Amino acid sequence: MGIKIQDIAYVRFSAPDLDQMEAFLADFGMVSAGRAGNVLYMRGLDGDPFLHVTHQGEPAFLAAGFEAASVEDLETLAREENATIARLDGPGGGSLVRLTDPNGFQIEVVAGRKPAARIEVPVRALVNDAYATPRLNALTRLRKGPSHVKRIGHCVLNVKNFRESEAWYKSRFGLITSDEINLGSPEKVLGAFLRCDRGSIPSDHHTLFLLGTGKPGFNHAAFEVADFDDLMLGHDWLKQNGRRHEWGVGRHLLGSQVFDYWRDPWGHTLEHWTDGDLLNAAWGSRVSSIQEVTATQWGPMPPSTMGS
Repeated sequence: MGIKIQDIAYVRFSAPDLDQMEAFLADFGMVSAGRAGNVLYMRGLDGDPFLHVTHQGEPAFLAAGFEAASVEDLETLAREENATIARLDGPGGGSLVRLTDPNGFQIEVVAGRKPAARIEVPVRALVNDAYATPRLNALTRLRKGPSHVKRIGHCVLNVKNFRESEAWYKSRFGLITSDEINLGSPEKVLGAFLRCDRGSIPSDHHTLFLLGTGKPGFNHAAFEVADFDDLMLGHDWLKQNGRRHEWGVGRHLLGSQVFDYWRDPWGHTLEHWTDGDLLNAAWGSRVSSIQEVTATQWGPMPPSTMGS
């Protein structure tokens, strides 16, 4: 039967230097949510208690967390998977069920977290364009500094067998295909962009992208920023601070979001994005080509190192 997850909640890593990770994530636009022993929690502006967790240790991707609609759904999942419900450590508390997917990835499904207070930032500047000019007698003056990360939007995982992984995630979490990527025929499928089924409530074009590379691995995680200006200010800030850029700025074809990709100090890819597609369950699904996965509506094509 499974449940219907509502969103992605966080990603979890390990790294040898928590101070260095915190400094990078602050440059990336996150805010410290505190430390507990050898664990660093970072948050965004919205009410999620944390979006990014780092445990002290050798560099590695450890887990992805997803949000259940209720504690009752979490109990249903635990019963169906013969799993135990554990306490979720960190700001906001809550409960979680830990599962292991066919690729060995740890997947954490959480519920009952206490929201954090939202962090207010300066009001977004009005934008004049060729069709409307709402900004009158007001000058645009942008404050230099990091982007303002609001929330986490999606995670991309490289998997050994796409169909096996697709069946595992869909049967447990109720995910809907937005775009399936075939290689010329329905029998040859590379992967799919999967979104949450929240009925009439729109979801991001993808909360999870499974990419059948034949070898399991973390590809990237994406974080929404305030708007286009905010993304560009963050781009300049990261560049000025000597951070490692990977790809961007551009606008994707599938998902439509404006993107900018960076590497953390240990090589894991994190994306800034804004202005992505929102789709409800009635929108359905499409089949797209491999060319559309890497296509941009404007901006550079991806580097050969992308996802490695």
